[in-house]
Amino acid sequence: MTITRRLFMASVASSALLTRTARAAETAEVIYFGGPILTIDDANPRVEAVAVKGGRIIQAGSASDVMKLKAGDTTMVDLGGRAMLPGFFDPHGHMTFGGLQALSANVLAPPDGEVTDIASLLETVKAWAAANADMTAKAKIIVGFGYDQSQLAELRGPTKEELDTISTELPVFLVHQSGHMGAFNSKALEIVGYTASTPNPPGGVIQRKPGTNEPLGILEETAFFEAAPKLLGNVGPDGLLALAEAGAKMWASFGYTTAQEGRSNAVVDAVLRQAAADGRFPIDVYSYADVLLGADYVKGAISKSYDNGFRVAGAKLTIDGSPQGFTAWRDRPYYAPIGNFPPGYVGYPAVTNEQVLTAIDFAYANNLQILVHSNGEAAHDLLIAALRAAEAKHGRGDRRPVLIHGQFQREDQVQAFVDLGLMPSLFPMHTFYWGDWHRDHTVGPALADNISPTGWYRMRGSRFTSHTDAPVAFPDTMRVLDSTVTRRSRSGDIIGPAQRVDVMTALKAMTIWCAYQAFEEADKGSIEVGKRADFVILSADPTAVDPEALDQLLVTETIKDGKSIFVRGQKKADLMRPRDVLNPGFYEMFKQLYVMRQLAVLPESHQSPDTRVLIEASYDDCAATLLLPWLFGLDEHYQDVAAN
Repeated sequence: MTITRRLFMASVASSALLTRTARAAETAEVIYFGGPILTIDDANPRVEAVAVKGGRIIQAGSASDVMKLKAGDTTMVDLGGRAMLPGFFDPHGHMTFGGLQALSANVLAPPDGEVTDIASLLETVKAWAAANADMTAKAKIIVGFGYDQSQLAELRGPTKEELDTISTELPVFLVHQSGHMGAFNSKALEIVGYTASTPNPPGGVIQRKPGTNEPLGILEETAFFEAAPKLLGNVGPDGLLALAEAGAKMWASFGYTTAQEGRSNAVVDAVLRQAAADGRFPIDVYSYADVLLGADYVKGAISKSYDNGFRVAGAKLTIDGSPQGFTAWRDRPYYAPIGNFPPGYVGYPAVTNEQVLTAIDFAYANNLQILVHSNGEAAHDLLIAALRAAEAKHGRGDRRPVLIHGQFQREDQVQAFVDLGLMPSLFPMHTFYWGDWHRDHTVGPALADNISPTGWYRMRGSRFTSHTDAPVAFPDTMRVLDSTVTRRSRSGDIIGPAQRVDVMTALKAMTIWCAYQAFEEADKGSIEVGKRADFVILSADPTAVDPEALDQLLVTETIKDGKSIFVRGQKKADLMRPRDVLNPGFYEMFKQLYVMRQLAVLPESHQSPDTRVLIEASYDDCAATLLLPWLFGLDEHYQDVAAN
């Protein structure tokens, strides 16, 4: 036994020596140094330098150790006091349709827009429509994104008659900031076929004028989801390609190195695969396909590995709607809802009990991960019952089901979710955007303190992740970080001081815990030897600044696989200004459309990456106007090229 132990220890020592010798002989392609480096690795939380080769981290430690890997051709990156962290990992967002904002009038409230009442909303859309007259005429639609009745002085959305003042000839269509409802003018309602005799679809509501069946102009949930494609159908696959590429670049500008498409289908996934194959994504993109739109497709499409930076990771299920829009399904009446609601109104489910039970059982039976949008307490009760039934039938396993949003939770539900091994992806950014609204109207001051209950999960030793749900809000990582730590609302109120967490916990909820949620923790989420060299560089160390100033930090650079993919060249205020033709997402989308068009008319032998670079260099703002007919499927020349 003694000889065996000695031999074993000698073998270990020899192996360690060989490893050190091999590492010493290895040289780095890039070395980062000169600023605080937060690894998000509890075993080695801060290092002085990081060495990268082949897109992987080969050393992270003291400057003296890392500099031993420096060679004559090593690129040295001096952080200059800036902070480097692992790249942010998006635990829930809708990257493709983040590009929709670039096509739309910005009707967001401050600080992301300038709309404060119905009058300013109408004027904003009128001004945008006038400035984009060519596009609206060819597209035959006027689109706005981001209105929110909770931030309007009137505390309601615009009626069809009010939107008719913008246009009576073109459909006017405004998407609510939640993405779960929208406002339509008379022409838009006419096109989608909603009249006084149209019944509410299952899981949706056509809001009516008081005392009548005449549509008011506001459509909720499935009524909205069924109507919107009839108005936006002209965008087509090529438009989606451009939106996806612009979305990926927008996510990268906020420090994300992995983005999520949080509710896809076979058509959207095909576009994302094509975009990835064409090299359009600077970051990794993973999607979750709606299980109710095709369970067989979901089962066949899922992959644990990326193909050109894209994979289908699992299934998505939506049980209810939007808490700020009063469509989340609660176990008790809303506190003080504003609108035409009956006494005791509790919201409603978007699906049947049977659909939820079947979807969860399908995921467990096929050992698939499922993301579940569930906001209200009644929705959570149904989800818990479905998870318990599936676990009893198929066993626990390591499927890591995910609760998306989970805005209104009882503490017993939190415990049940922890017991079931569910991963909560919460929305603490809601405390900034809608904390005041929840306090005053949805759940009341007592329960508002516990929306997105990050503190309750940490008390139970559970991980959680923090998401933006973009384009519900911009994918602004510093806003996420600030809200998770401070929970300060627009008015300055603290929404749930007991639910606040420290900065390092909040950073884990944006990095390593997100990677764990997606089964990618071995490859991403922290700065450790062997992991991918995905980094974000911030203007300052988030653990060293005043927590109240976290939202003032800037993403100055994003690095994917050791290569810089975004460098900030403008102030954050410029990036967040109201949408116009100079908006980065708008500009980038049309730039890529321009490149696609020019490549399409060239012989296939000339459609090379070098040619693409030359075409991109030739682009300028004026080129965007040439793309509008093509974007909306009206360019006869392009149609001829495509046909041939």
